[in-house]
Amino acid sequence: MTLPNTPLHAICDADACERAGWRLVDFASACLCGGARILQIRAKAASGRWFLETTLMVGERARQAGAIVLVNDRSDIARLAAADGVHVGQDDLAPKDVRLVVGPAAIVGLSTHTIDQVDAAVMEPVSYVAIGPVYGTATKATGYEAVGLERVRAAAERAAARSLPLVAIGGITLEHAADVLEAGANSVAVIGDLLKTGDPEARVRAYLDRLAS
Repeated sequence: MTLPNTPLHAICDADACERAGWRLVDFASACLCGGARILQIRAKAASGRWFLETTLMVGERARQAGAIVLVNDRSDIARLAAADGVHVGQDDLAPKDVRLVVGPAAIVGLSTHTIDQVDAAVMEPVSYVAIGPVYGTATKATGYEAVGLERVRAAAERAAARSLPLVAIGGITLEHAADVLEAGANSVAVIGDLLKTGDPEARVRAYLDRLAS
C-alpha cells in the first residue's frame, strides 16, 4: 500500500486529546468529518488493551470514510487491529523488523531529525520519511532543536531521489503549513493546532482548503 496523496496527516495523540477535553475516538471522528484521510494514533502511556480497543474503533470509522489509520510505534497493535501501517521513531523497531510484524504491504513511516538520519532512512524499507520538528513544539519532546525549512528542503531532495514522500511534523500551524509544502514536503502532520480552536472538524477543513490553494 502506498501513502494516499493528501496534504494533511491528523495525529490523534491520546495525551493531547485528554488535555483538550476530547476522547481520542471522538477527536478522530471529527477529523474524518472534516476530510482527513490519514490518521495516526499515538498513545505513549496507554495500556496495550486500551490502545488496541481504541485503534479498532478508529479503524472502523476510518474505513467508512475511506481513510487510513497508522499506529505510532506499536507494530503489534497495528497488526492486531488490522491498521494500514505503522510510524516509528529512531529508537523504535527498525523498519525491516516492523515489516516482519506487519508484512510487506503495510505502510511504514520513519521519523528523522538530521540529514544523516534522512540519508539512512531512505535506504530502509519505508513507505515515507518524516522530518521534524520543523518548528518548536510542546506536544512531544524529541530531544532535537527545530530543524527549519532549509532542512525540510534538503530532506525533500533526498526523499524525492528515492521516490519517497516526505512528511513534515512539529509545531506546524495553519499559518505556516503552506510554507512547509513549498519547501518540498508532500504533507504536514499536525497535532496541537487541530485542537487549538475546539473545533477540529472545521480546523481540518481549513487546512485542506488552505493547502489545496
